[in-house]
Amino acid sequence: MNVAVVGGSGYVGGELLRLLLRHPEVEVSQVTSDTFVGKSIARPHPNLRKVSTLTFVSHADLRPADATFVATPHGEAMARMPELLASGGIVIDLSADHRLKDPSLYPKHYRTDHPHPEVLAKAVLGLPEVYRERLKSSNLIAVPGCIATASILALHPLVSIGILDDRGVVVDAKSGSSASGRDSGPAGAHAERSGVMRAYAPTGHRHTAEIEQETGLKVALSCHAVEAVRGVLATCHAFVNRPVEEKELWRAYRSAYGNEPFVRIVHESDGLYREPEPKILAGTNYCDVGFATDPHAHRIVALGALDNLMKGAAGNAVQCFNLRAGFPETAGLDFLGLHPV
Repeated sequence: MNVAVVGGSGYVGGELLRLLLRHPEVEVSQVTSDTFVGKSIARPHPNLRKVSTLTFVSHADLRPADATFVATPHGEAMARMPELLASGGIVIDLSADHRLKDPSLYPKHYRTDHPHPEVLAKAVLGLPEVYRERLKSSNLIAVPGCIATASILALHPLVSIGILDDRGVVVDAKSGSSASGRDSGPAGAHAERSGVMRAYAPTGHRHTAEIEQETGLKVALSCHAVEAVRGVLATCHAFVNRPVEEKELWRAYRSAYGNEPFVRIVHESDGLYREPEPKILAGTNYCDVGFATDPHAHRIVALGALDNLMKGAAGNAVQCFNLRAGFPETAGLDFLGLHPV
């Protein structure tokens, strides 16, 4: 398939190119970036040296394609989406512009009105584990955020068996520096980021709306920056309405994810990596989920770990694309990660 990448100079754009240039069913024909027009894609992505002769073109010069991956900053895709849908074939939006179904939430969480609320009804959230069948026929796929993906996948089995009470869930999320993007500003400079355990969003993080939308729970989300480049770990404190034994949780998680190619249940009694750990997921499309019971506090601790640039963004986007295009779901996503790393 003839594929275009819009906004290809950022970290997510680079990860898309890394995957798509080696995808067995794809030819990347265009990559846009107004900042790097005329320059090689290897300029911002040195890992792609000698991999391709592609150069960046301006957004205005984008041509029709069979599929278009949109990796622009939040707020840019929403204005252009009608024209992208008209000429871009299958559109996979990795920004936040089409994740929320309720247009009234955009001023609250993204400080702007959505210019095309009618388009939101056409979008399917890019979570294959939840919306696989719908993704197979959608021409607008909205890839969820990295913290939202880890949290939703960690909580989904608990929601499905109806054991959570009305107190909602507390999510403590930790993320690496690449989650802030290439242009993260002074807070992302090495001198400021090194050694930190920074609560950058104790309340009010925009991914709260995505988690609430997909779980139906009241969510209290706090987000921390830690000294890592890649990775998200979501620790979800979910309060239960009755006693729950661990074997019931095993059944719930196996029922939800036993046949999923990219979700692994990690809850082991010994070893170095007994619960989900982002470090060993770098570069992979896996989300590792785990759990622990806490009868004392009437809660379950559900854990979700992933690489924010992969299952939290580009890898998940390619997985959704594969489903929609009728390719094997795992095509181009077979990297198993490294250990030690």
